[in-house]
Order: sequence, then structure tokens, then C-alpha cells
Amino acid sequence: MGLVGRASRSFASKDLLLVDLAQHLSLYVFLCTTMHKQHNGQPGPLVVLAYSGGLDTSAIVPWLRETYGARVVCFAADVGQGLGELDGLIAKAKRSGAEDCIIEDLREEFVRDFVFPTLRAGAIYARTYLLGTSMARPLTAAHQVAVAQRLGADAVAHGCTGKGNDQVRFELTYAALAPELQIIAPWREWKFQGREDLIAYVHAKGVPVQATAAKPYSTDRNLWHCSHEGGILEDPSQEAPEHIFVMTKNPLAAPDEPVVVTIGFEAGNPVSLDAVPLGPVELLEQLNEVAGEHGVGRADIVEDRLVGMKSRGVYETPGGTVLYAAHRELEQMVLDRRTLRMKDELALRYADLVYDGRWWTPEREALDALVSATQQNVTGTVRLKLFKGNVIVAGRESPFALYQPSYATFGKDNVYNQKDAEGFIRLFGLASRIAAGLAAERTDVPAR
Repeated sequence: MGLVGRASRSFASKDLLLVDLAQHLSLYVFLCTTMHKQHNGQPGPLVVLAYSGGLDTSAIVPWLRETYGARVVCFAADVGQGLGELDGLIAKAKRSGAEDCIIEDLREEFVRDFVFPTLRAGAIYARTYLLGTSMARPLTAAHQVAVAQRLGADAVAHGCTGKGNDQVRFELTYAALAPELQIIAPWREWKFQGREDLIAYVHAKGVPVQATAAKPYSTDRNLWHCSHEGGILEDPSQEAPEHIFVMTKNPLAAPDEPVVVTIGFEAGNPVSLDAVPLGPVELLEQLNEVAGEHGVGRADIVEDRLVGMKSRGVYETPGGTVLYAAHRELEQMVLDRRTLRMKDELALRYADLVYDGRWWTPEREALDALVSATQQNVTGTVRLKLFKGNVIVAGRESPFALYQPSYATFGKDNVYNQKDAEGFIRLFGLASRIAAGLAAERTDVPAR
């Protein structure tokens, strides 16, 4: 079990999670006062910044030093951002003014302890979103907190905007795991009005970034997905330009022949690809490659942010789309009707929980326990055909299948007496017959 798995056993109390506004304001004033005092001739406070090296956090490093005289240590989580994405990150952070940059490889923990539980729950937000960014934030924030506590830091900081969901995900994790740490959220403090201002600021500081005024996209990538926001995507009437996609081939340009993949599951967890046992990271990496090659996993979504507004995001989740389809089909084989219905209802609640950043809560642990009870027999294999963006079921098998051909056949059988259906239907419709009979006897009810 990873660090965050152990941390989940000691939740902050409800009072700490629901911090009183007045108390929060007083802590903020204290933080600002303390920092400005220390800036005047004394070593500044130590701040651990959740760092990606992108536009926002590249601007935050010098801004923290200028505004608070802070000593900044950057923390970056490797959750599978892509080949070479973290190369040079330490040097870039130091060039921006940070004292150090700590990078931790969290890929295994991310897939095993966050992605797979969410997959097992069947959680999908806004009917389509497979929660790639939402799952990564509580993990990143938890390890950021651990670094801050190990270094004896005064505060933690993040680069989330005041309009988005990520600020909530980071800060609920801080509240649950380290309520004593102060929180700095520059987007809620500084005077920059948008990404154009930030681009000008980092260029003036000599910090290289990929974002430009011509391509002001916000991109977040991990092993599970890649999300794209901003720029022309802010107009939902416009199609996403092809150049933004990095994990999936255009379905129109995908191979003209389908590929068949076989996913093996044990207790709801994916464990093999094409009969080859694989660990979580290896399985997802290989499935991403083959599904992306066939144009699988693109989603263009107008979603409801937690803060109240609608936003448009374009997502690529190639391997995840295949895993959800396979897991859903296997559940359909092995779970009874009422358990499936309960599972579908639970999935909506689990999706909201993940999207809202409420990972480090007793509610999530309780839901996980319930999900685990439903997954005991979700073992077997599912074959899927991938073709030009489509995922087509080609077969499924399980030693726990509730499907029995002898009962389901349209041919002759010796196990099902069709006469039994008459009594079943009579009882099943009893309430309707009683209501109709009583209505017919009433004289004071107008005819329909």
C-alpha cells in the first residue's frame, strides 16, 4: 500500500474539513503578515509548490519570491505525463528561482490505488468523462503534503485557477492530511487577468514555456488520459483542431483493419492483455498504444464544474475507454440484475466524489468496501474489436457467469416451463389490476 493509502487511515475531523470562513481569513492574514515580515531582512518562509513546469507554475515560482520573499521547493509527481515531459524539470525550476525540485514516480500507485478503484466503481462524470485529472490530484497533493511535512515547510501552494475544480481537489487533500499547513493560491491573489498576462510575465523573467498567445491551451496528461482546454476550445461550436491530440490518431486516418484485444480481469482489476499477465502501469501503457493507434478514446464534453459554471474540455482516454467497456461487459455477465442496478447508482455517487475532490473521506472508503463486495466474481476475459474509434464487443467468458444457454435458448429446452410465466405475470401485474378495478367501480371519477 502506498503512502497515501496509509494516510487515508487518519482523516481530519469534519470541523477541519469545513473550515470556518473567519478562521480561514485570520490564518490568511497571519500568513501574509508573517511572510512580509520575514521578507524584510530575514529568511523567508518555506513553501512547497505543486509544480508541473507549465505556464502557471513557472510564473508562480518567481511570484512567490517577489511577493512573500519565500524559499520555494517545487514538487512534481510523475503520473505518466509522457516520454521526456519531466526532462529538465529540476533545472527549469531552479532557473525560475526555486531552491530545489523533488520528483517522485507515482505511476504504479496512481493506477493501482486510484485508477483501478474508480474503474471498478464504474464511475463516469457528465455521462462521458473518465476522471483522469480528478483522480491524479488527490494523489499529487498527498505526496506534496508529505514532502512539506518532511521539510518542515510553512505552507503549500498550487497553480489552480479560482474558476476551476483542481483548487478544491488540492485544498480538500491539504485539509484532510495536513490542516496545520498554510495554503497559497496565487490565482486568487495576484493581479494577472489571464494566460496572456502570464505569458508576458514569464517571458520577462526569462523562463521558457511552451504556451504562446497563438496556442494558449491548458493541457494535463497522465497515464490515464490527456485533457485539453482553452483557446478555440472555449467556443463549444468549434471542432477541436487535430493538432492538439497527442494520445490518439484521427479515427478517419486509423488503420483500415480492426485489431482484437483480450482483457483479463481478477476481482474487477485488469491483470492481463492478450493472455499476457502485466502490472498496472505496463498494461495501461500497452493498451494506450494500441487503442490510440485505432483512434479510440476521444471525448468532447461540456461539463458542469464544481464551482457552478459550464466548461468545455476535450479528452483522450484510449486505454481507459477500452477498460471501461471490457469491465462493463464482464459485470453484465456475472452480476445479478438488482446488484447491477445498485452498482449503476453507486457509480454516479462515486463519480461525483472523485470529481469534487472528496477522495480522503470516510465516504470514499465506505463506497470502496461496497464496490469490493460486488467485484468478487468479476473475473474472466473480454475480447474487444477496435476499429476507427469504435470499441465493439467480440466475446466474453467467466467462470462465474450467470448466463446459462440452457435457460436463454430459443430452441427446445428441458429446464424452463414456459407455463410458469403465466402465474408470474399475474402476480407481477396484481397492483395494476387492483387499481384498474377500483377505478372502474367509482362513479365520482370522470372518464378518461
